[in-house]
Amino acid sequence: MSGAIPGPDGRLRCPWGLSAEEYVAYHDTEWGRAVHGDDALYERLCLEAFQSGLSWITILRRREGFRKAFADFRIAKVAEFTDADKERLLGDAGIIRNRLKIEATIANAQALATWSPGELDALIWSYAPDPATRPAPRTLSEVPAVTDESTALSKDLKKRGLRFIGPTTAYALMQACGLVDDHLVDCVARGGA
Repeated sequence: MSGAIPGPDGRLRCPWGLSAEEYVAYHDTEWGRAVHGDDALYERLCLEAFQSGLSWITILRRREGFRKAFADFRIAKVAEFTDADKERLLGDAGIIRNRLKIEATIANAQALATWSPGELDALIWSYAPDPATRPAPRTLSEVPAVTDESTALSKDLKKRGLRFIGPTTAYALMQACGLVDDHLVDCVARGGA
């Protein structure tokens, strides 16, 4: 598998972050950076669930549509969605129109609306591994799809009533939200640079 490769500006990046303009921006400014706040983490949780079985670029290109459709991922607002909202979402070409994923997004908001403020943030971040125990990956083949921490996070979220969050989705969430830094060792974005 490939190590970091030069981008259009000559700087080394993770290979996956160079296939489209949207990927370069996401890779350089967002992926692997710390995300805090219940609503912000709920958004990432939902987007990772919608991505399941699809390319991430599909989600990135529809992100604004998702935000509009799901009230900017404000947990309290989405928790109030009705059956009419579900039908509206199923007809919204600006998002992925998958009934199970839409229902899980609403059900997850309803579950999270009963949690204390900051509880989702604290729970997710409690599964961040010690960075000193994780050497920086040199190639994409050294980046795992699942870890013990992501498996435990997935089980904990499911136990608390959340849906559509398996160990692989949980690990993608951990990568996207900065719980782990899986930028390759030579990548310009390693360490939030």
